[in-house]
Amino acid sequence: MEQNIRQRMEQEEYIRLDERAAKAAESRGRLREEPENEVRTCFQRDSDRILHSKSFRRLMHKTQVFLQPEGDHYRTRMTHTLEVARIGRTIARALRLNEDLTEAIAFGHDLGHTPFGHAGEIALTEITGKPFAHNEQSLRVVDRIENDGRGLNLTYETRRGILCHTGDDLPETQEGMIIRSADRIAYLNHDIDDAMRAQVLTERDIPYSISSVLGESHSRRINTLVEDMIFATAETGEPHMHDPVAAAMQELREFMFERIYRNPVVKGEEAKAREMLKRLYEYYMKNPQKLPADFRPQLDFDGMDRVVCDYIAGMTDKYAVAKYSEIFIPLAWQMQ
Repeated sequence: MEQNIRQRMEQEEYIRLDERAAKAAESRGRLREEPENEVRTCFQRDSDRILHSKSFRRLMHKTQVFLQPEGDHYRTRMTHTLEVARIGRTIARALRLNEDLTEAIAFGHDLGHTPFGHAGEIALTEITGKPFAHNEQSLRVVDRIENDGRGLNLTYETRRGILCHTGDDLPETQEGMIIRSADRIAYLNHDIDDAMRAQVLTERDIPYSISSVLGESHSRRINTLVEDMIFATAETGEPHMHDPVAAAMQELREFMFERIYRNPVVKGEEAKAREMLKRLYEYYMKNPQKLPADFRPQLDFDGMDRVVCDYIAGMTDKYAVAKYSEIFIPLAWQMQ
């Protein structure tokens, strides 16, 4: 019988890709069985499903580091996600790994991020008394929240890559490991770029021990990290960087935590954001009838606290501010 387009592409993967690469034909499958597509592999479909989801579209209005910055050129979760996907695909292509799976993991890895960046995670952790982890929420989004509660029914490999893109648990695929590094490469470098745009950091502030290894500009740092990961991984077959570059990247991360991520100037509005989310949570816990209609069916099997947490976690920064204003600020004040 003649092969369809998908079957042909699946067979071509065995010729084109490295033996360590994930093969679409060998996927461990989806949560629920469904017919295969004639023209797209399972990983291509995962990528498309995430790209067309409501959660993905909301990333464009979610904060990366700087809360509600004035200016059009600061990163959002959307631009971060696209940068991770591009870095990941560059590495995957050079190493002959599966670019479709790499892209799908990248597209889905931050879907569970709260409004107001990590301030939102802290708020939900304090509110619920349970650690809120955005990677776990990202998996919950694709498994349960999207598509009116039916989820996106993604493959095992994509789901594990999303869950394990951060934390101690590691993905089984090389592509998942690539995204762990691509995520860090992306956010460290674009957060430097945004910090310089906000005039809280200059290129001269970066220690020479870092710049002498990684380079003295945004593009040089990314190029060094990406190329070193490609060359180091090609030598051993396991995703990693050479020790000097890995050490410089770790030093850069520590520098960023000290100068930016914990900077009181940068984080000055986070206390307000946390208080806002806490009050919204309390309001919806007392008034479940005010939840959107598509969230109410979940009350029967997930429980009030989980549903309210899902709703708030899915809000964009602008939507959270709008709902807070609508609920707590008298209309006459808004009209002044």
